[in-house]
Amino acid sequence: MASSGSACSPTADCRMEEEFAAPAQVEAAGRQMAEFAQHHCSEGRRVVLVTSGGTKVPLESRTVRFLDNFSSGRRGASSAEYFLDSGYAVIFLHRHHSLYPYSRKYAGVNLLDTLRAVPEQGPGCISHRVEVDQGKLPHIVSVLQRYQAVKEAQLLLAVEFNTLSEYLHLLKAAAQALSPVGSNAMFYLAAAVSDFYIPASEMPEHKIQSSNGPLQITMKMVPKILSPLVKDWAPRAFVISFKLETDPSILVGRARRALDMYRHQAVVANVLDTRRGYVVIVTRDTQTELLLSDEEEQREVEIEEKIVSNLSTAHTSFIEEQG
Repeated sequence: MASSGSACSPTADCRMEEEFAAPAQVEAAGRQMAEFAQHHCSEGRRVVLVTSGGTKVPLESRTVRFLDNFSSGRRGASSAEYFLDSGYAVIFLHRHHSLYPYSRKYAGVNLLDTLRAVPEQGPGCISHRVEVDQGKLPHIVSVLQRYQAVKEAQLLLAVEFNTLSEYLHLLKAAAQALSPVGSNAMFYLAAAVSDFYIPASEMPEHKIQSSNGPLQITMKMVPKILSPLVKDWAPRAFVISFKLETDPSILVGRARRALDMYRHQAVVANVLDTRRGYVVIVTRDTQTELLLSDEEEQREVEIEEKIVSNLSTAHTSFIEEQG
């Protein structure tokens, strides 16, 4: 990890070091991610970092209230599965309690409703075994088999964050861990990261009291760390960002503006109301629409399968171009 005590110009990287406290686990997580990446690189496997879920922005140092967003981590968790199916090793940087690969399919199910304690007569006593109602867990056998195969092959490394500060520092640690992998590394930045925050120096220590009357908050812009990621932290990696808008008329223009500004490889652009069935993948030279047909929706095909397929092919071309 780079030292935060060195002289620093007012870049996004330096602002992050100065204004966001590093979590205690960041160095250990960085070592773990580096070992994971090096192992799979030595096995000839590509490694993708998938970020997933939203970031919590505290309003008090001893946090009671915070700002959040609606992100459940669905896109990141499902995409991680399709990357695994495509032969990648996956570092899954996800929000605590957001959706998780494979188990995401049962997020709305009460676990206890799927289990039954069945008495068994033993020598001198009655014991119980637990049975699963597979009717309440569709496709559970095949899903469990896929998960166990991934776990046994150690293809999935999960790293948790909760707050915005934790996310920023863990992303930097992940980038530094993946940098030696070069063009075989991909960054799939699907997390819904806050654009605004309150600096620790301006944050009240204790719970904000409602008896003080209406609350007025002034927030700063979160530093755009995509720039140091692309330029400094992992300059040879294949980097994909996401752009979510509510106005379709500005979607592609905003995506192209991001590409021009940060010089990364692709933007997955989507509109809030149609994000589960339609996206546009924008690169410097192309614009590809991905759409689920009615027949695909009936078969429960997920748009993330098409996104991952498209980007995996683009990653192959990128690696070949890098020589």
